[in-house]
Amino acid sequence: MAHGEVLQIVAFSVIFGMAVAAIGKRGEPVLVLCDSIAQVMFKFTGYVMKVAPFGVAVAIAATVGHKGLGVLVNLGLLIASLYIAPAIFVVVVLGFIGMLIRIPMKQFIKAVREPFAIAFATTSGEAALPKALEVMERFGVPKRTVGFVIPTGYSFNLDGSTLYLGVASVFVAQAAETTTGVHFGFGQQLLLMLTLMVTSKGVAAVPRAALVVLLAALYSFGLPAEGVAVIFASDVRRENLPMSDCWKAPSDIKAENV
Repeated sequence: MAHGEVLQIVAFSVIFGMAVAAIGKRGEPVLVLCDSIAQVMFKFTGYVMKVAPFGVAVAIAATVGHKGLGVLVNLGLLIASLYIAPAIFVVVVLGFIGMLIRIPMKQFIKAVREPFAIAFATTSGEAALPKALEVMERFGVPKRTVGFVIPTGYSFNLDGSTLYLGVASVFVAQAAETTTGVHFGFGQQLLLMLTLMVTSKGVAAVPRAALVVLLAALYSFGLPAEGVAVIFASDVRRENLPMSDCWKAPSDIKAENV
């Protein structure tokens, strides 16, 4: 853990969790302890996020000072990609699935409008979970199906977070190649994507926790962690930056919130 070996941590955690579940009630104190530690670390991350905008402002100022305003063009392309990738996924993949199982799209969009607004405003899909459960039951989905599918999807089907992490990691890899000359091949990109698919589980509960996962993954694959400082500027909510109105919140719109 001290060396940021994410794959080893994930493998150990999965086996450890299976062992805790296997011993039944005797494992409950361990589960409570792990949950408490997780909540403490989420709060710890929250404190860091409150002062992060100042660090981002300084990082962007230093980058622009050394490289000029032209460097912001690439960041703009990244932001555009973060919009386009989830949009394609929602329209093509989810749209095709909706047509295949004959979902009345107009009624469905009207039903999920309120949960989507909550998720967008709070930058966390977890905040919209109670309302999502409620509207899906009103939409006509059986309660047993809603109670199983939606919470499971929140934990194991984070398509939006995976898309965001994939686009961001490739952005950092391409930026690093221009400075180091080291090519990040397709096989490495595929392995990185599979790693992010596993390590991104659970990030819906914590706003911008995807950045923490991205940082650990970049470190594990030998990519420069400094790239996160640039990406961070596109991930910080605008109201957290009273000193400037330059940064919007493109990555707050994640497909799992839709």
